[in-house]
Amino acid sequence: MVFLTARRSLFAPSLDPPAVVRDIQGLSELVSVKYTVQKVVALEEKKSPVGAEKLLLIVQAEVLAGVVLSDLSTTGVKILAGGNVKIELPPPRILHIVINDKETKVWDRQITWWTPWVSPDPDLERQARLAATKSIEQAALEMGILDQARRNAEVVIRNLLQSLGARSVELSPT
Repeated sequence: MVFLTARRSLFAPSLDPPAVVRDIQGLSELVSVKYTVQKVVALEEKKSPVGAEKLLLIVQAEVLAGVVLSDLSTTGVKILAGGNVKIELPPPRILHIVINDKETKVWDRQITWWTPWVSPDPDLERQARLAATKSIEQAALEMGILDQARRNAEVVIRNLLQSLGARSVELSPT
């Protein structure tokens, strides 16, 4: 048993900032949390000379948040005495918002009944989806997605560095 312990310490990886940065940047984007958000969007488009078209859209989307690890720099990694590592982790952000087309539905669409010459606007649903994307992003931010993304990313990075031989890992925002 002593032989295995001694031999294991001979092959323990060395911690130097460029190697740590390279290993972490290799992950590229770390998506550390996924929220599913549903929003209802109502749009009304006035028609010329009179009338209106209204659209009510129910949108469901997945919001993925995490840390872009390729933003990590060697100046943000400090190897301290005793195998301790200090890292300035890039701030978390929303990485992707993916609308689920199967769960997204036009709930209602109306054109003023007394203006039969008004044709439906094929672009109105796209505009509603764009508005929904912004609304979903705001809802996820209000629900605390970035805090959760930061906490989850810290756990993953801490575990990675400890598997590379770090005794303790201190993470701080940049």
